Amino acid sequence: MTNKCLTLALHGGAGPLRGREYAKELAHMRGLIEAGRDRLRAGAAAMDVVVETIAHLEASGFYVAGRGASPNTDGVYELDAGVMHGPTRRAGAVAALVGFASPIRAARAVMEQTPHVLLAGNGAAAFAAVQDLARIEDAAAWFTHAGGSAGRKASDLATGTVGCVARDETGALAAGTSTGGVFGKMPGRVGDSPIPGAGVWADDRVAVSCTGAGEMFLRAAVAAQIGHRMRFAGEDLATASAAALAEVGALGGDGGLIAIDAVGAVAMPFISAGMKRAALHADGSIECAAF
Repeated sequence: MTNKCLTLALHGGAGPLRGREYAKELAHMRGLIEAGRDRLRAGAAAMDVVVETIAHLEASGFYVAGRGASPNTDGVYELDAGVMHGPTRRAGAVAALVGFASPIRAARAVMEQTPHVLLAGNGAAAFAAVQDLARIEDAAAWFTHAGGSAGRKASDLATGTVGCVARDETGALAAGTSTGGVFGKMPGRVGDSPIPGAGVWADDRVAVSCTGAGEMFLRAAVAAQIGHRMRFAGEDLATASAAALAEVGALGGDGGLIAIDAVGAVAMPFISAGMKRAALHADGSIECAAF
């Protein structure tokens, strides 16, 4: 297997605002792609690169995930994340996690250290504590986003979910997604991000991470739908991705996704105003854009 087969993509969320400058985010994403490329070339596993990349996205405070999350209507920061390993279909996720800095690391621990797929709320926090994951000691000082926008329709709420998909030198695919959810969300609200098949998916054909109006991505089972279109209908990556997003649009939602397939093709379609995204293509070129 040669390095030209290595592929990697990440996103910093759908719905960037026209007229706003995203140079900082674009430089950050490009740097993460370059770091992930170097790790893949050195033989790192796809899952390791996915989790480390997302952990950096969470820690940056540039996106609506991790430090950049906004509080729910009770003023509480509830974070969600999910990961999936293509070769084994193993998955792990946390939802409405409070008090821990990296939900993606907690999601991976659920996958590797429990027989379960998803832990939520107090149970997720208790598990994260047992795993000795990094805590948030002072939420007011740690989080960077003020949040707001209660009472708006789910399709209108700003999003900034982060995600990463990778293919390593063995051909293994992995995917991960992490989010602070929509602005002004109700306490306990969980969107598509931590749900395998909705906001995250990996199998032997494709790895997908979604961003956008989570309720619509849940209702359309977007991430798994792409895999099933490829497996059962024989569609290619671009066709399957576009068709799944079209269902989100038909339901009144918007957003986008990143996906890579088993032969190293990359798709990063969106039906929103834009999507912060970056990718390492199989030929070694790097793409980075917001609109």
